[in-house]
Amino acid sequence: MKLYTSVGPNPRVVKMFMAEKGLKLDMIEIDLRGGENRRGPFLAVNPAGQTPALELDDGAHLTEITAICEYLEEVDHNPPLVGVNAEERAMTRMWVRRIDLKICEPLANGFRFAEGLPMFKDRMRCLPEAAPGMKLIAQDGLQWLEDHFQGPWIAGGRFTLADILLFAFLDFGAVVGQPLDPKFTKINEWFGRVKARPSAAASA
Repeated sequence: MKLYTSVGPNPRVVKMFMAEKGLKLDMIEIDLRGGENRRGPFLAVNPAGQTPALELDDGAHLTEITAICEYLEEVDHNPPLVGVNAEERAMTRMWVRRIDLKICEPLANGFRFAEGLPMFKDRMRCLPEAAPGMKLIAQDGLQWLEDHFQGPWIAGGRFTLADILLFAFLDFGAVVGQPLDPKFTKINEWFGRVKARPSAAASA
């Protein structure tokens, strides 16, 4: 298998997931800033022009970070980062969905429509006027999570894909004008626990 990767939080999710499992794959670096992802031959790999993308041994391609990580979980169950039974997998997927919709997507769009606008304005429909609102929606999501956080991990007692997803995006947010507010004490403590894991440094 090969992983098409680049800068950004999405590829980092997959690389951190792999690091947790000790998986080593051939890496093909795509120049995201230079727009390589929006030209051939990468568009033959992913017509959406996004990274990461996983090339399977038979030449098929998987895109979307959740699909890639779930596939890797099927290939290598240890350690389980989605779940070992139906209930665990459903709980992880529930939290991944919540994190993605409430925090990651609005955070990313807040960046694309503001600090990232020079790079994204010719690649996708951008709404600069929506940037402040997107950033506030991400903060609302963090407040919701703070209020419902049980710990020590997002899904409770298990470190999962939900933790990796949120960490990658919050770490990205910190360098693009959306730092983690100190008022979210539980999330800040959680963030420190994730950052201390070897996979955080390995995927940076």
